[in-house]
Amino acid sequence: MNPTPPTVTVVGLGADGWTGLTPAARHALTAAGVILGGPRQLALLPPECAGERSAWPTPLRPAVPGLLKAHAGHRIAVLASGDPMFYGIGRTLTEVLGAPPRILPHPSSVAYACARLGWAVEDVEVVTVVGRPLARVAAALHDGRRLIVLSAGADTPRDLAALLRERGFGPSRLRVLEQLGSGEEREIAGTAEGWDAAPGDPLNVVAVDCRRAPDALRLGAVPGLPDTAYEHDGQLTKRHIRAATLGALAPAPGELLWDIGGGSGSIAVEWMRTHPACQAFTVERDPVRAERIARNADRLGVPGLRVVTGAAPAALAQLPTPDAVFIGGGLTAPGLLAACWDALPAGGRLVANTVTLESEALLADWYRRHGGELVRLAVAHAVPVGTFTGWRQAMPVTQWAVVKDGPLHPNSPSGDAI
Repeated sequence: MNPTPPTVTVVGLGADGWTGLTPAARHALTAAGVILGGPRQLALLPPECAGERSAWPTPLRPAVPGLLKAHAGHRIAVLASGDPMFYGIGRTLTEVLGAPPRILPHPSSVAYACARLGWAVEDVEVVTVVGRPLARVAAALHDGRRLIVLSAGADTPRDLAALLRERGFGPSRLRVLEQLGSGEEREIAGTAEGWDAAPGDPLNVVAVDCRRAPDALRLGAVPGLPDTAYEHDGQLTKRHIRAATLGALAPAPGELLWDIGGGSGSIAVEWMRTHPACQAFTVERDPVRAERIARNADRLGVPGLRVVTGAAPAALAQLPTPDAVFIGGGLTAPGLLAACWDALPAGGRLVANTVTLESEALLADWYRRHGGELVRLAVAHAVPVGTFTGWRQAMPVTQWAVVKDGPLHPNSPSGDAI
């Protein structure tokens, strides 16, 4: 006989502890037979919360199903920091339980920070580095932008100041807000370039007024970053072609890209920069270039880019289903185009670029069989010609872009299978 599933209530708790809770939240905690939470949170509860107290183990996510199963049939209260559904345990519990538990939220640290600073919440970008790389902040850096960084601990302000200096945002103003909502609130202010404050309370958020240094490279919010933003050995989809390629790939939030023949990783990097929920795998057979791609991804704020070192199509076998595929190199590798086509679901997009006649002929054949759009992209740059100025033509790029309507099947006029 299966045990009765647990009754779970998630209670958002602020730095003010018990005094900041609503009557409903207090009742949920005093009535609970088991209370789960972090050691700091559990220590804020008074003796009248008599249920068994259990601190979360590390790592937390894999332990959640077992803990809930162990307390099946009991009334469980789970403590969360602030709003449980804002980078909190509420999401994990909803996924594990298959339905949302009862959730009693508390104002989040972002709500408190914006109230203290007089910032409109809707005008602020929030980046969390709790359990995530600090490099993620780099993708949100734009002159005049306001950020709130959810800290991983006492060292985050110092590390963040160093990142801002390295990325050309040393003039940015930082304000570290500690123990928000409690009687121990404290603010430490300064600029990233002059930051020398010692690590303080681990319970903090950092507000950033972004200011770009005058000599720093300007990176826009749309695809087509300057070529100088990348470390490369010449294997780089150049800026204008890159912008057109990302336009054809048409990334949307939450979608996954395969970038095959990564080179310097620019297509995958700029795919991921379009939205924090975008994901990408880049496949590069040269180990030196693969390491370079990882460095570019880290510097440009998308450290979550996954780099696969290996040759396609063999290296594609274990990758998750893509929403879009870009082929920037190796088009003539036997079976590559067919493997990418087979991997795409109906409605998936494929974009392939080439500068060689052999690969162009291959794309023309696939265009004949599957339709889509076949274009030639030509870019010329103004250069000195003696005392005058003329045009220097770059190698034209042939691009095939297509949306897959269904499974691969023979559909050429002659009936030949691909």
